[in-house]
Amino acid sequence: MSDGVVGSDSFPVTARNRVKRMHERGRYDRRDVYAIVDAGFLCHVAYTIEGQPYCTPTIHWRDGDMLYWHGSSASRMLRHLKAGTPACLTVSHLDGLVLARSGFNHSASYRAAMCFGTARLVDDPAEKAAAVDALIDRYYPGRSKDLRAISAQETKATTVIGMRIDDASAKVRAKGVADDEEDYDHPVWAGVIPVRTVIGEEEPCPRLLPDMAAPEGIAAYRAGRRLDEALLETQARYEGTEPLAF
Repeated sequence: MSDGVVGSDSFPVTARNRVKRMHERGRYDRRDVYAIVDAGFLCHVAYTIEGQPYCTPTIHWRDGDMLYWHGSSASRMLRHLKAGTPACLTVSHLDGLVLARSGFNHSASYRAAMCFGTARLVDDPAEKAAAVDALIDRYYPGRSKDLRAISAQETKATTVIGMRIDDASAKVRAKGVADDEEDYDHPVWAGVIPVRTVIGEEEPCPRLLPDMAAPEGIAAYRAGRRLDEALLETQARYEGTEPLAF
C-alpha cells in the first residue's frame, strides 16, 4: 500500500521500495530508475522457491513499465516464475573506488536500481515473438529483420518472462571522499579511482561471407566508448526517444 508519492512521474514510495539507510541517496523518479536499468546489460532476479532464496543473473530488456528476461524452458527459475511469482530485479553499476583516511569511511561510487513486481509467463504467441525480436532490437537496433527466422523448436525451447514494475527505487552515490573532519590531517593518500566498462574493437567472425560490412545497428558500440552510454543510446533508438542520462 502506497504511503507517499514523489513527483508526478515517480514510483510510489512504499514499505517495500523505500530507501532506508542513507535515504538521501534514494531516487524514485522513473527517469532515474530507468536510466540505471537501461544502462546495464546484466541484471539479477531474486525470488524464492519453497522458502529457499535464489538470485539469478540474466540479460534483461525494458519496454515502458515492463521488464522482460528469457532463458531455457528447462530453467528452474523460469519454470517457477512463469506461474506468477513476486520477484525483484536489480541492476547495479560500479563507478569508482573511494579510498578514505579510515577504513570505516572507505566506500564506492555506484548506481543501483531495484524493481518489484509479479513475474508472469509470456505465452501469447504474438507477444512472445515480439519479445524475442525486442531482445535483439533493443541492444542492436534493426538487427532482427536481418536474422534467420527463429524455428519452432527454438521457440519451444525458449521461455520469456515479463514483469510489470509495480514499484521501484534507485540509490546513487556520486560524491568523493567523505572523511570525518578530524581525519583530514591524517598522513595517508585518499581519493577516488574511477571505474568504467569500455568497449573494445569488434572482432568479426572468421567465417563471415565475403563483403559483409559491420551493420549500422552496432554503431553505438564504437571502440573506446563507455558501455553504459552505448546502452542508453540503443534503448533510446528502440523506443524512438532521446537518450536518458544520469
